[in-house]
Amino acid sequence: MSQSNTNIALVGNPNSGKSSLFNHFTGLRQRIGNFPGVTVDKKLGTVKVADDIIQMIDLPGTYSLYPNSKDEKIVIDILTNPEDQNYPDCIIYVADVNNLDRHLLLATQIMDLKIPMILCLNMMDLAEQNEEVLTKKLKTRFGIPVICVSGKTKENLESIEQLISTFIKDGPKKFIRNEPFYTLSPLEKQLVEKKGEDNDYLSLLKAHHVDWLSHLTEVEKKSISEKSISLNFEKIKFQIQETLQRFNQFADISKLESGSNKNLKLSEKIDAFITHRVFGPILFFAIMFIMFQSIYAWSEWPMNLIDNAFASLGQLVQDNMADHWFRSLIVDGVIAGLGGILIFIPQITILFLLIAFLEEVGYMSRAVFMFDGIMRRFGLNGRSIVALVSSGACAIPAIMSTRTISNWKERLTTIMVAPLISCSARIPVYAVLVGFVVPSATVMGIFNAQGLVFMGLYLLGIVAALISAWVFKMVLKSEEPSFLMIELPQYKTPIWKNIFYTVKEKVTTFIVEAGKVIFVISIVLWFLASYGPSKKMELAEQNALTEAAAQSLNEDDTENLIASYKLESSYAGHLGKIIEPTIAPLGFDWKMGIALISSFAAREVFVGTMATIYSIGNTDDELTVREKMAGEINPVTKRPVYNMATSLSLLIFYVFALQCMSTLAVTKRETKSWKWPLIQFTYMGILAYLGSLIVYQLLS
Repeated sequence: MSQSNTNIALVGNPNSGKSSLFNHFTGLRQRIGNFPGVTVDKKLGTVKVADDIIQMIDLPGTYSLYPNSKDEKIVIDILTNPEDQNYPDCIIYVADVNNLDRHLLLATQIMDLKIPMILCLNMMDLAEQNEEVLTKKLKTRFGIPVICVSGKTKENLESIEQLISTFIKDGPKKFIRNEPFYTLSPLEKQLVEKKGEDNDYLSLLKAHHVDWLSHLTEVEKKSISEKSISLNFEKIKFQIQETLQRFNQFADISKLESGSNKNLKLSEKIDAFITHRVFGPILFFAIMFIMFQSIYAWSEWPMNLIDNAFASLGQLVQDNMADHWFRSLIVDGVIAGLGGILIFIPQITILFLLIAFLEEVGYMSRAVFMFDGIMRRFGLNGRSIVALVSSGACAIPAIMSTRTISNWKERLTTIMVAPLISCSARIPVYAVLVGFVVPSATVMGIFNAQGLVFMGLYLLGIVAALISAWVFKMVLKSEEPSFLMIELPQYKTPIWKNIFYTVKEKVTTFIVEAGKVIFVISIVLWFLASYGPSKKMELAEQNALTEAAAQSLNEDDTENLIASYKLESSYAGHLGKIIEPTIAPLGFDWKMGIALISSFAAREVFVGTMATIYSIGNTDDELTVREKMAGEINPVTKRPVYNMATSLSLLIFYVFALQCMSTLAVTKRETKSWKWPLIQFTYMGILAYLGSLIVYQLLS
């Protein structure tokens, strides 16, 4: 087995089934990265073909070589630059056989670039046309290999591997169409002549995209621009002319897709209800309601299992290690901090699972279409609903997903408000604090009361996001036109392998990224909570012993009292007390202050911080962090610290506050400026403080 230098790219329209083929060929041998210089995701993987191992790349979905989004621009930038490290030696063009009239446009454009291609007609399991007749017709017309496959049933996928092997062995000749599809006009020929290119169509694309192609030098850009101006080259006019000419070239072929009529009619009947202006939104929110109910109902058993496992692990370490600072570090720092986060993996997994399922069956595209009109009233775009819903998982990919929004103002507004939608990182905070607000009970015999509050917090974030978007609509000025171009795929049963890989990728990223931050912060917090000025720590211990003797406390209670006094005198206690006057009006004490500060690295660190802080005490106590927080008593009022007023105040703070440095970094990268992340951080911080202040003052 040898490593081949062959790069194979999967290219096609969105919803063409590229991801299914990519997952089939690469399996667990895939990784996620970024294209150089940008934040657009690229999926890379290795494929074993005969005696070779090749690299496969899944390029972002693209409708045409005349892009309307940042994702599409990345594809064009690669395909017009043979020197690019991601430039494909051969393209597997994936087209939905039931929508050839739309999917063949991009295929013919790439053929004119003379890049070797295999035309792969996907979703044959949903089609009714004669496979043999269609394949023969397309092979004759295009002069390249054409195969019919099904990403769902895996039908004929081995033929793709055979063609790749043939390409590696025999070279690209059989995979390149000789005659161009598009005939350049006299003016276009003038524009591209003497450009030093062997391919006139490649030169034409450079003229169309001279303003943003990254691989063009300043000299090349100046030369192309000057000639375009001198010839009065009207880009839009010639793009329309080219598109119409191409459609005419394969109009007779697209008529062959007589199949799938039953499926199309069924999809239309379903859409009549799902995209209905009244019933559609009701169904959408019902689905969201079920999703959040499921997070609580389905995750209880695995959460308890993980909780008990970490408690047992902590106890095991205590029983088998000497009483030493290192044991305290492991039990109270590492295990307590990580355990406070990993316990919520079941909830996060369920959230990602349900979102991936909705995307796989074709529902999310309908949601985009359905909410476009509503979103525009708030200065957003139909595609914004994808970012807002994705924010329920994580604001970072949600912000990156806004690249599909072509209008600058709508895209920026979506970026600015997306973090207001409660993400999965807030789940640990909500899950701990909701229990202090309402008991675990059922409402109307079927609904979980805590799930209802959970849903309410998400709705509050949604309302805040829409109001904030409307404000940005009024403030931001733009003359750029707004439009929505989207294909509604046929409904189909989900391919669970695709869902599995999506969930695996998202959850693994969450665990790894959160784990790095939590591990470091847990150790730092353990140190800050365990140590302090030596004299003050000694005095704290003496005072605790004196008070314990006066109250005739037993050994366990004495140890807890000593730990409490030492924690207050530690570095963490001093830091918390410095900010306590500022947060006291919100009902927060110095311990909560420590957690608020640490959670600016990542929201989910709040629970890990509380686990670390409340584990500094009697280390034989196996109470979970929630139970320890519930048992915290205010020494002045003699009442529970986490009463309804304080807990709800904390919840409101976390609904609005932008406590995630990674989100700010992504906003900076996407907007190319520190101006917008600073505005984002400031306005959300003000919302959080004022909202928390009002709630606490009204309820206390």
